[in-house]
Amino acid sequence: MKEIIMIVKPEKLETIKSILDKLNCGGMTISTVMGCGTQKGVVGETGVNQIRGYNTTINLLPKVQISIVVKDNKVEDIISEVRENVATDKVGDGKIFIRNMEDAVRIRTGERGDKAL
Repeated sequence: MKEIIMIVKPEKLETIKSILDKLNCGGMTISTVMGCGTQKGVVGETGVNQIRGYNTTINLLPKVQISIVVKDNKVEDIISEVRENVATDKVGDGKIFIRNMEDAVRIRTGERGDKAL
């Protein structure tokens, strides 16, 4: 099993949900996050951003983080579909992180591993 974490622009969320549904991926967890990568965020005209009313020089952009756990054989299909449908070839498209998932347990039944997905 693998955990896939995708950090993307909020407007791409529906596209990714459709991709995951099409590929019969089970559940997902979605969080609203703020961050910056290579893009370094967008700076206002004064060179200062406001976050919750406070001036800051940290340039953070709103993003969505999507976490899923899938069988190993689905990882490359998900990556291909996301890249094909989400990439704009511009800085800020996001990132995909993949890590090994040791085990999963369905609380209701006690099923483990791939059966718990």
